[in-house]
Amino acid sequence: MQAEMVEFDVIVVGGGHAGSEAALAAARMGANTLLVNLSAGKLATMPCNPSVGGLGKSHLVFELDALGGEMAKNTDYSGIQFRTLNTRRGAAVHANRAQCDKHVYSARMAKTLASTPHLRILYDEVVALLVVGDIVKGVVTAKTGEIHAKTVIITAGTFLRGTIHIGHEITQGGGGGLPASNMLADQLAKLKFNRARLKTGTPPRFKPESIDFSVMKPQNGDIPPPLFSWAGRKMFHVEQSNPSYSSSANLPPSLPCSTFASDPVFQRSSTHSETAGHPGVVNTDPLFHVEHFRPVWVPETPQIGCFLTHTTQKTHDIVRSNLSRSALYGGDIKGTGARYCPSIEDKVVKFAGRDSHHVFIEPESACSALNLEYPNGLSCSLPRDVQIEMTRSVPGLERAEFVSFAYAIEYDFYDPRDLYPSLESKILHGLYLAGQVNGTTGYEEAAAQGFMAGVNAALSLKDDPPLVLSRSEAYIGVMIDDLVTKGTNEPYRMFTSRAERRLLLRQGNARYRMIGHARRLRVADDVYMDETEAYQRVIGQEIMRLDSEKISGTTLATRLCRVGVEYAMLPGALELPPEVVSEIEIQIRYRNYIERENRLAEEAERKEQTKIPDWVDYMAIETIRYEAREKLAKVRPENLGMASRIPGVNPADIAMLSVVISRGGN
Repeated sequence: MQAEMVEFDVIVVGGGHAGSEAALAAARMGANTLLVNLSAGKLATMPCNPSVGGLGKSHLVFELDALGGEMAKNTDYSGIQFRTLNTRRGAAVHANRAQCDKHVYSARMAKTLASTPHLRILYDEVVALLVVGDIVKGVVTAKTGEIHAKTVIITAGTFLRGTIHIGHEITQGGGGGLPASNMLADQLAKLKFNRARLKTGTPPRFKPESIDFSVMKPQNGDIPPPLFSWAGRKMFHVEQSNPSYSSSANLPPSLPCSTFASDPVFQRSSTHSETAGHPGVVNTDPLFHVEHFRPVWVPETPQIGCFLTHTTQKTHDIVRSNLSRSALYGGDIKGTGARYCPSIEDKVVKFAGRDSHHVFIEPESACSALNLEYPNGLSCSLPRDVQIEMTRSVPGLERAEFVSFAYAIEYDFYDPRDLYPSLESKILHGLYLAGQVNGTTGYEEAAAQGFMAGVNAALSLKDDPPLVLSRSEAYIGVMIDDLVTKGTNEPYRMFTSRAERRLLLRQGNARYRMIGHARRLRVADDVYMDETEAYQRVIGQEIMRLDSEKISGTTLATRLCRVGVEYAMLPGALELPPEVVSEIEIQIRYRNYIERENRLAEEAERKEQTKIPDWVDYMAIETIRYEAREKLAKVRPENLGMASRIPGVNPADIAMLSVVISRGGN
């Protein structure tokens, strides 16, 4: 590659979920992009639970799809079970979740990356950044050497000084059998990046045939399956029903897959198979376009079952008696773990009054030759012998055969308050950070940040303003604003409760919220954008009609608010797609609440529009409390809205800052 080397517009360091989205976004915007990853076959891997979505997280995926990201489509192609969570509550907090085939997810994303114009992939280790003054000029890799670029995006996940713990056994590594990136981490420390340590972990994996599913409660997929992407809904025609797996048999179904297509992603050669839903097999049907993948789930075929069991008092006794041998409670781990995804040690200690905790047994693949079972709820840092004893105290897992053991991993992350809302570093111009290096946890949070970093790096090449989403228009905006304004001292996870205006930020209206930005970026499909605008017009026209037409003096809109009345029952109802009908019904039934939320959002937006000039010297404004001055000087917010959300800054401080800005500093 050295002989062909040219200066790139964007170099992305790390090919996980953040890196894959960053590289695709930048390349699709026309930037000459290089993705550098440690190893072939390790792109967009799912080292923990191979699932996408969940409460709050699914909103990020819908917004990504609306802007032109890949995660939603990749999930629909690789999904083996689809569910909607929180259905007993309002539409604003409904959340899709899909269990994916981890091998297909990674393989399809690798194919997509490889077939994207303006994008090249290099398998190498980035050992340093090329820096001149306070400007990044490229990277240095272990094998290739110097590679020059106008911008660099670091999406290194858990690899920066990654340390793996199994009991008191400690090894250096970033996960997936790959080494830690210590040299790059050492350079960032020398460059005075503010860093700390976080911790995450993963449970063991079991052979499916060693599990007794008959004593567990089935967790079946929804019919029809709730998909994430516009492309998936168009292709799979999900309005039709399909059988969902429901059986008391000992083993859930899996697809026959004794062979795989020749593909470097899988690191094996084989012949093609014609098996429907066969993961990884090349499909010549033009319906599937450039990726040439059959989706794992197709209409009229079963989804794959998940199962629920639980820990027992014996499980808890085993954990308690071995806490000193745990890396977490034995003193080896210093980093802060994820509050909302605790290890079994944490659950036993912090919820001592509980007799049991849920353990969801979830498949990693639809392929019988590759499938392992993921015990969601048994993450730990206990030694191997304790893991075996603990696991076999769980109903259905008495004979579980281990393929891999649970471990905890510590890694460096960097204070996201040192980033602009564009995710560009305040320390090094032209450097962007995204994903777990910013203190987040989860594939969805990483992918959303990666997309934003990718488009903003590409926009910077044209001297165009960055894409910055507000808190009132996107969960992506909520997440990034939380990070760059408040920072985090624990792995950050998205929840609907983090959004002040969550009634406005529903899954189902993400495409309408994002359409203006999608048009600006032109990454999303043109047909999709045209359809979105057409649907918007239809929704607006139908709401106006329902507001004006009456029966016996009562408007149709009022009738639609009555219990049991649906849009299709009203006179003049059009034959519209279900998602359009749902939006009409929500906008009418929740109109008063939505209008109130819109007013509050407009008030907040006025603060966002009051920019804080660069000349403001916070430490010199003596009418602002000293604590607030310190916080403001640290974050250097871009506007009054952002300033008002900094912990330790109160309304009186904002009022004084507003006066200083209005006076022009005099």
